[in-house]
Amino acid sequence: MPPRVRPSYPGDTLNDGGDLIMRAMCDVFEAIETRRAVRAFRPDPVPRETVEAILDLAARAPSGSNIQPWKVWVVTGAAKERLSQRILAAHEADDPEQQEEYPYYPDRWEEPYLARRRQLGLALYGLLGIAKGDNAAMKRQFGRNYSFFGAPVGLILTIDRSLNQGSWFDLGTFLQSILLAARGFGLDTCPQQAFAKFNRLIRAELAIPESQVVACGIALGHADPQAPENQLHTPREPRAAFATFVES
Repeated sequence: MPPRVRPSYPGDTLNDGGDLIMRAMCDVFEAIETRRAVRAFRPDPVPRETVEAILDLAARAPSGSNIQPWKVWVVTGAAKERLSQRILAAHEADDPEQQEEYPYYPDRWEEPYLARRRQLGLALYGLLGIAKGDNAAMKRQFGRNYSFFGAPVGLILTIDRSLNQGSWFDLGTFLQSILLAARGFGLDTCPQQAFAKFNRLIRAELAIPESQVVACGIALGHADPQAPENQLHTPREPRAAFATFVES
């Protein structure tokens, strides 16, 4: 088998020996710092080669015993629009056939998680001018998930139903790797668990086997800097609130 040739990436240059050197648009520290959930994208296309390069990089994510439990379904163009329209119709109709196939949020919210969730909701809806209790406007805004917030590329991540919780940790490392690799190309993302509710519809539309759990979606593209919702910057707890150092 011939050696695998890495595709050229934006910013690549040649060194004195003629070898291709990858130049990311930001380093790993900047990628972590600037990664955020973008909820409005420009329609500018993302080349397939760039999406492939992001997935190639993300595939280096760690997994227990190197089982690599993830699969990705990439939707663009007419296929993405068709999927979005079908999900939006089901969302607007409150289709009872569409049910979550795994629990994501707790059955009962407790502190400090409830306060953090409320803080995010108030901040986001405040930027959008949606008043507390305006359920119709909230539902419309939530429905924008299913158009991938206008991004030109949508990803659906799945995991084999036979696997246990440990493999879901692995899926999380793969998900984060996609988000950070996208920043290296100057792109933005939004991880979207909202798609899991419509797993039956998505599985049928994309011919995903029943053996695969629809875990989440990811919107991928260029952020719209003028969109008010993209002015949201979520706070993080200080290190002292979550880290314990045991030294003796």
